[in-house]
Amino acid sequence: MALLGNPFVANVNKQMSGEELIQAIRVDIAGEFEAIIGYEAHAMSTDDEHAKKVFHHIADEERQHVGELTQLLYILCPKEAENTEKGKQEIIKQQQQNFQNPMQ
Repeated sequence: MALLGNPFVANVNKQMSGEELIQAIRVDIAGEFEAIIGYEAHAMSTDDEHAKKVFHHIADEERQHVGELTQLLYILCPKEAENTEKGKQEIIKQQQQNFQNPMQ
C-alpha cells in the first residue's frame, strides 16, 4: 500500500544488520506480490484491452522483481533456499503421486 505524502516513510535510520536485511527483503517480496495482485485485479476489472495489456505487462515486471529479490534472499540466507527447495520437492513428489498421499 502506498503511503503518499511522506517521502521518507521507507527510510531506515541506521545500517541494517544481516538479519534485518533478510527480513527487509522478505517484506519487499511481499510488496511485489501485493502489487501483482493489484495490477491483475485492475486488469480483471476493465474491458479496455489497452489498459489490460499495460496492467499485465506491469504485473509481469513485478514477477521479475520477485525473482530478483528471491535470488538475493537465497544468496544472503542459504537456509531459506534449502527450505524452499525441500518444499518444492515435496510438491513435486505429491504431484507425481497425483496428490493421493497425505503430506508429511
